Amino acid sequence: MIRLTSDVWVSAYLTRLRLTDIPAFVVAHGDGTAGAVLIKLNTLNGKGSVFHRSFDLSTGKRNWIELITGDELELDATIVRQRSFDPDLWVIEVEDREGRHLLEEQGLNE
Repeated sequence: MIRLTSDVWVSAYLTRLRLTDIPAFVVAHGDGTAGAVLIKLNTLNGKGSVFHRSFDLSTGKRNWIELITGDELELDATIVRQRSFDPDLWVIEVEDREGRHLLEEQGLNE
């Protein structure tokens, strides 16, 4: 299976969000080829979640899982920690009061 480069996946994700009128922007630009991606969902009420991709050893699939949920300051501290040991990390912030992030949609969840 061919994997997309990180910059292509991020571009496609941002386009998908834009087409659904969900604001999102790149907070940290990681390695264009193979940088991991964190998605920060900001629900605009001081709370949110951070998601990352995880490899499921039993199925061989890569799934988006919730890394942390809580106050925005906790989320930001987690992201800073993650970036301290992975400088190639992408961080995308999605802002949606309804909590939509589209990561479960076909093409984004694979």
